[in-house]
Amino acid sequence: MQLSRRALLALASALPLASLPAFAQDKGTVGIAMPTKSSSRWISDGNSMVEQFTAAGYGTDLQYAEDDIPTQLAQVENMITKGVNVLVIAAIDGTTLSNALENAAAAGIKVIAYDRLIRDSGAVDYYATFDNFKVGVQQAESLVAGLKERFPDAKPWNVELFGGSPDDNNAFFFYNGAMSVLQPMIDAGEIAIPSGQMGMDVVGTLRWDGAVAQARMDNLLSANYGDKQLHGALSPYDGLSIGILSSLKGVGYGSGDLKMPIVTGQDAEIPSVKSMLAGEQYSTVFKDTRALAGVTVKMVDAILQGGEPEINDTTTYDNGVKVVPSYLLEPISLGVADIDKVLVGSGYYTADQLK
Repeated sequence: MQLSRRALLALASALPLASLPAFAQDKGTVGIAMPTKSSSRWISDGNSMVEQFTAAGYGTDLQYAEDDIPTQLAQVENMITKGVNVLVIAAIDGTTLSNALENAAAAGIKVIAYDRLIRDSGAVDYYATFDNFKVGVQQAESLVAGLKERFPDAKPWNVELFGGSPDDNNAFFFYNGAMSVLQPMIDAGEIAIPSGQMGMDVVGTLRWDGAVAQARMDNLLSANYGDKQLHGALSPYDGLSIGILSSLKGVGYGSGDLKMPIVTGQDAEIPSVKSMLAGEQYSTVFKDTRALAGVTVKMVDAILQGGEPEINDTTTYDNGVKVVPSYLLEPISLGVADIDKVLVGSGYYTADQLK
C-alpha cells in the first residue's frame, strides 16, 4: 500500500527525528553493493551510479564491503530489510548471495548483477557488463602487438600468464578470450610458457590481489629465468600489472639493456596509466564506468516503470541456474598513444590527474 504525500508528512511529524526514514527521492531507492574501495575503478562506478541515479530521480544506498564476503552479505540483507526498490550488486564472490537474493525475490525486489555475474541463483533478473570475452581478446592482441614491436627477433617469445580471481566469473571470460588468441601461437611454437603454468586453476589470483601477483612473478622469475629473458606477461587487471611490474623492476627489467617485458592490464586505473606514460605497462583495457552506470540506470528505470529493460545478449551468461538477460558494452583497448584522446578527451580524467 502506498501512502499519500500528506500521510507521509503526518507520519514524519509524529516520529522522533532520529528514526525518520530517508524519503530522498520520489521514484524509489536503489541499493548499490560494491566490492571494495581499494580499486579506484569501483569508486568510480559507485560515484557514477549515485550521480546518474540522483539525476534520474532516485535515492541511493551505496555500500562498499572491502572485499569481505560476510560484510557484503550483511549489507545486501540490510538493504532488503530497509525496503530498497531494486538491488544493483557487484559481487565479491558471485556464489555466496543465493539465500539473500531469495529474500529479495520474496520481497519483490529486482536484482541487477553489475559487471560481475552472480552465480547459482535464479533471483538474478538482469546483468549489466562489458563484453568480457572481448576484453581478454583485446589484452592478448595487445600483448602480441607489443611482442612484435619490442622483441621482433626473439621468437619464441617467453610469456607468463596471470588470471583474475577464481571466484569472479569474469576472470574466466578474460582468460578464455585471451587464450583464443594465444593458444594457437603456443601450439605453433611462436610463444613459449617457460614455467608451464597454464589454466585458471593454476594462474588465478584470488581477490585480484597485486601483492599475490608480485610474489608469484618473483617465484616464476627465480625458478624459470636464470638463463632466459621474459618477453611478456598477460595480466587481466591493472592492480595485478603494478605488482608484476614491481617484480620485474626488482630484478633489473627496464634498465640497462634488459628491456621491460610487455605487460597488459584492464580498467585504466591512474597508477597504471602513469606507468604506461613512463614506458612500463604496455597497455590497458578501458571500461567506461559512466556508460555502464548509464545502462544500469536505464535498466532500473524500465523495471520500476513496469517495462522491459533493453538487453542485447540472451545466450552468453549462464549462472548455473538460468541464462541471465544481459546488456554488454564495448571495451576499448588503450595504448600509450590513446591516453590523451580517450581518457582526457572524454573527461574521464583530467590531464593533471595523470601527471
